[in-house]
Amino acid sequence: METKSEAARQVLNRLLDAYGIPTWRDPLPPVDELVSTILSQNTNDVNRDKAFFSLKRHFTKWEEVRLAPEAEIIEAIRPAGLANQKGPRIKAVLNEIYAERGNLDLNFLADLPLEDARQWLLKFKGVGRKTAAIVLQFSLNRPAFPVDTHIYRITGRLGLRPEKFNLEQTHDLMEQLIDPADYYAGHLNLIRLGRDICHAGKPDCLHCPVNNLCDYFKQYPL
Repeated sequence: METKSEAARQVLNRLLDAYGIPTWRDPLPPVDELVSTILSQNTNDVNRDKAFFSLKRHFTKWEEVRLAPEAEIIEAIRPAGLANQKGPRIKAVLNEIYAERGNLDLNFLADLPLEDARQWLLKFKGVGRKTAAIVLQFSLNRPAFPVDTHIYRITGRLGLRPEKFNLEQTHDLMEQLIDPADYYAGHLNLIRLGRDICHAGKPDCLHCPVNNLCDYFKQYPL
């Protein structure tokens, strides 16, 4: 594990040299981040944001979304794709939160033990490890490392994870390998690497800043 941790540290340091310290948008309130991340499933950031801001234009507060007919929510979020699935899912999650808490404020998660906060989010249908980790890391500044398809692909090619590990196992592994202080920058820089260079189909290994640390590149050199 120490060897893998050192390898992960080298990768993240190399990406910091290449990309610098990344900055994402200003943090959203946790319920906003939760809805935004549900919208992001199986779509890109542009369509996610179109759907999110459309939803915010149609409804002035989340309480209105919770009480709205599903058809209105579906129409508002259509740019995200899979609106017929995501609309009812968002409404259901908001109603379940309200039924348990009496409001839609999720800031209480900042005060729970980390694993309790994670498990509280994971009990909702449609909320997986990535969604929970995004809410914890980016809204609540809790140490959680989200693994998306880019990071899953890259960690496999780099040899940081066993080939047969699934997403759930990879979340656990990356949180062990990486210093929590590096979760934020590491997550964003790995995603940038995946989007710009380490493509799913044909990675641009020649221009990759971590190619000499990569098992895939060693196996398939240019």
